[in-house]
Amino acid sequence: MRRPLLAALIFGTLAQAQVAIPFWHTAGPPGDAVLEEAIRSFNQNQRTYRIEARYVGDYREAGVKLLAALRSGGAPVLFHGELSFLPRLAQEGAAIPLDPYLNGLPKDLYPEMLRATQVKGKTFGLPLGLSVPALYYNKDAFRAKGLKPPRTWAEVEEAAGKLTSRTAKGLVVATDIWSFNAIVMSLGGSLVRDGLPAFTSKEVVEALEMLHRMVQKGHAQARNLAEAQFAVADFLRTKAFMGLGPTTALPVVLAQTSLPFQVGMAPVPRREGGAVPLSGAALAVLRGASPEQTRGAVAFWLHFLEPKRQAEWVRTTWYLPLRREAERELGDFLKDPERQVVFTQAELGRPWSQDPEMVVWYGFLEEALERSLKQGVRPQLALEEAQKKAMAVERR
Repeated sequence: MRRPLLAALIFGTLAQAQVAIPFWHTAGPPGDAVLEEAIRSFNQNQRTYRIEARYVGDYREAGVKLLAALRSGGAPVLFHGELSFLPRLAQEGAAIPLDPYLNGLPKDLYPEMLRATQVKGKTFGLPLGLSVPALYYNKDAFRAKGLKPPRTWAEVEEAAGKLTSRTAKGLVVATDIWSFNAIVMSLGGSLVRDGLPAFTSKEVVEALEMLHRMVQKGHAQARNLAEAQFAVADFLRTKAFMGLGPTTALPVVLAQTSLPFQVGMAPVPRREGGAVPLSGAALAVLRGASPEQTRGAVAFWLHFLEPKRQAEWVRTTWYLPLRREAERELGDFLKDPERQVVFTQAELGRPWSQDPEMVVWYGFLEEALERSLKQGVRPQLALEEAQKKAMAVERR
């Protein structure tokens, strides 16, 4: 009887000695299974740290919950959030710099992936899943019209016109900032310049005029954020034949339904000098974390980056591999020619937003996009109004 009691006392002492790391994450199906396995194996294979995970909704829901928790107390130690949210956390001192804890990183870690989580030269996040955009298209519809995947935006417009019928549109357009910014970056532009909104810059106006033109011709269907599920449904129900989305969008759909047609993926059309946005999510260690908790968070991230696990994460979610060693485990996956050419866009990738102010401004831009594409307001006018509102906030 004494031996089991002694073992229980020893186990209890070890458990008490563990450093607890409350962790809020945003990983839904199908990637949640891979993340949850990583948490279980990390907790089981060492006794120093214990990750206490909680799912807190999608990127926007999680951001709202975190801001409330930071004001009232109860924020976690480790937060898994959208990449563009990180600069705001850094600016407000809510996330702590991690550079002192990043000695001895894997030598095969892609440096540009880590740079995507830096703000003004300091590392405030640990990349967990980064993606590039893709132009999704209905292969069956393209084949029926004798069309090839568009390589330029002019070809997108032409294809949208040829694919449009009385019952379907050639393209579905989302009025969210990520989708629009991907087009602006592909044209060589930026929504922010010198820390200020650039909503009336040449490339931003050009991007909205192009989308407005297609909508006005009846070749594209605009969907706002509240209609996001309908944008996906338009494509799945063959009410639209092209759409822009991250590489991670297709596996989410395939995990929930089977498609009655073949889906194609093409790189986003890009002008010379244009860029491709790196988007996705990162881990941030929040203020109040102890040095021991911070070391534990980094240790968990490194555990997650083990090549076989990283390869399983990529196969499941279609995020980009963060390590070269993981690519050796992904030979079959990366041999797919369409997937290969879309993934190689990462070579031209840069973070889609590293400006803290964007979190404050983007609502004005999304309002302008909706007014122009849903209500018919001229692009220049809608963008000028958004610029004025953003600058008014900036001057406060």
